[in-house]
This record gives sequence, C-alpha cells and structure tokens, in this order.
Amino acid sequence: MTTEATLPSTSTSPTARRLWTRARGLALALALLLAAAVTLAALQSDARHGALDPRSPDPYGSRAVAELLADRGVSTRVVTTLTAARSAAGPDTTLLIAAPDLLTKHQQGELRSAISGSGGRTLLVAPGSWSVSTLAPGVTADPANSRGIALSPDCALPAARRAGAAETGGIRYTTRHLGADECYPSERLATLLRIPDTTGDGDTIVLGAPDILYNKRLDEQGNASLALQLLGSRTHLVWYLPSLSDTSATDPDDKKSFFDLLPSGWLWGTLQLFFAAALAALWRARRLGPLVPERLPVAIRASETVEGRARLYHKADARDRAAAALRSTTRTRLAPLLGVPVTQAHAPEALVPALSAHLHGDGQSLHSLLFGPPPGDDAALIALADQLDALEREVRRP
Repeated sequence: MTTEATLPSTSTSPTARRLWTRARGLALALALLLAAAVTLAALQSDARHGALDPRSPDPYGSRAVAELLADRGVSTRVVTTLTAARSAAGPDTTLLIAAPDLLTKHQQGELRSAISGSGGRTLLVAPGSWSVSTLAPGVTADPANSRGIALSPDCALPAARRAGAAETGGIRYTTRHLGADECYPSERLATLLRIPDTTGDGDTIVLGAPDILYNKRLDEQGNASLALQLLGSRTHLVWYLPSLSDTSATDPDDKKSFFDLLPSGWLWGTLQLFFAAALAALWRARRLGPLVPERLPVAIRASETVEGRARLYHKADARDRAAAALRSTTRTRLAPLLGVPVTQAHAPEALVPALSAHLHGDGQSLHSLLFGPPPGDDAALIALADQLDALEREVRRP
C-alpha cells in the first residue's frame, strides 16, 4: 500500500503521433479512393449531360436536329411537365416523349388519354415494357435488344425508304395492329413502328433507340433524314423531357401505407436475417461442456496485482475494504504460527487469546489491531499496514 505515493504516473492516452501512425494507412486509402472518384466523375461529367435535350450541343444532346428542323420551318418547344405536354397535343403538333419509362403509370394514362384522337403525331423514344403497353396499346417490347445498330428499312413507310439504313437498333417490338408499319427489323422484330390512329389522322411512332437524335450520330447512315422526316411532319414539335420534380408523378387517389412502399419480399428477407442472427448468436455463445481453465497468455507479477488493486481501492476511497483485506490476510498467516486452525483464524475468541499468550501482550490492543474499525484516512491506513507488518514479524521472531 505504501507504493501508491512513490509510483511514477504513466500516461496511457495516445499521442497525436501515435494516432497518425495508426490511421495514416486508412487515411491514405480513403484519399486515393476519393481522388479516383473525383477523377472518374470529372471524366464522365459531360458524357450524358443534356441527353436528348434539343437545347444541348453536347455529343448526346439533340440541338443539331432542332436546328435543322428550324431551317425547315418547324418550331421546337421543350416542356418538362405532364400538364404542358397534354395541352400541346394537337393535329399540327408532333409530341416527342424523350424518356417514357420515367413516367409513372398515372402519368402514362393521363398522357395517353390526351394524345388519343388528337390528330397529331406522338414519338416514343425507346419505351420499354414499363411504358409501351400503356402509351401504345397493342405493342409489346421484346426482352432482348437487337444486336446490330445500323439496320435496313425493309418496310413500305415512305420516310424509312427515303432515309435508307439508319441506326435504330435497340429495343425490338411486336404489335397486333394489322395496319402498322414495321420497319428496320432485327431478327424479324421491328425496331421502328408506325401505328396509325383509327379515330383520326394522327399516328404513334415507336423508336427502339435514340441514336438518330444524338448530335454525335446525326451525320451517320440515314439518321438525319429519318429524324427530320419523323419529327418534321407537323409545323410544331413539342419535346417532352419528363422531370422528377413534376408534381403529376403522384396520384392523389393512390394512398399507400408505409408497408406498401417497401419492396416485395421484404418480409422473407427480414425472416432470413433473423435466422442468420440467431445462428450467429448460437455459434458465438455455444457451451458444449463444462468450463475448462486455461493458462494466461502472460505471467503477471504479484506485486503488479497488488499495486493495481491498491490503485482501485484508492480511487474509490475504499479504505474499509483495503483494511479488511490487510487484516484478513494477516490473520490467515498468523493462525498456523499460533497453533490455531485456519478455519478459526477470523474468530476473535480463538485467535486473540493465543496471540496474547505468545507475545505476553495486551489482548485489547491486539483485538483492536486485528478486528478493529476501518481507518478514517489514508495516513491511518498506512499506519495500520505498518503495525500489521510489525506484528507478523514479531510473531515469526524465534
């Protein structure tokens, strides 16, 4: 106990140098990952900027075809809301829907009701199974895309025959409309459909790929000719770019709960995670037999254990526990020296008389030393330790 005041204080808090040594590998890896992400983003930042936007001069924009249409007297107007697209439908207007698959089922239904029977032309750019069945009833998208890009017309549509080979390869379609023009086939499935409107003079064009509208591909094959003929049949062209900010994407009558918004199969996935967690807990907490003692990987000196326990007692101001431990250990060591059974070492009526007879001392003082009240402060505790040590040496003296 007396070593408490003389032990040097050793700081166990990690220094900034140690922290940097430990974390520099992880920091370097994160820095390299961040640099790679920034570089990749910078290289691809303009790859699809303004895709299919008639105002964009980027490679994947469509400004070139809009300029050529303007030279031929066709005006181009860009809209981003369903309301504007519906109001634009008319006999003198071509409505181009740049990304039909971005529309919700509610938007698709509203748009279909507006263009049906309007007398104008509707051009759907690469609609998939999600949208083509609603926007062009009777048309089905094939799961496999066409392998070739530049294809031959192989149909009676005048615009396709004049344009010749064009890069329409992409999604392939089948239709049950008998009067439909099926052009640019790939493995006997069309990549361009023209479906006439049975209630008026309008029609719907289903285009399997947007390549003929891109600035970078407009001058290849018959792309420019086909694009100008498909988009220039009316005096007005309305270019609909669906926007995520369009409030019409939400159906006011479609109120779903939280569980309706969760993907299908979430319950089965949660059940699997529960069983996996239960198995992991069983694996980590298994007990297949009685506990087996193992040797410590390192040897700890008794002095270190004593010092560690003393520090804990000192930190908690547990002088009573420290004094009790000192007295109990002293009594246990003195009993065999006095001929007292170890089982009675902590009984004052057995130990104190034997100790008084051995030392010819005052039994009252010995009782107070070995069984007295706890010390009131640290100085009294140190004095108690010294007295117990002196008592044990005196008993051991021959």
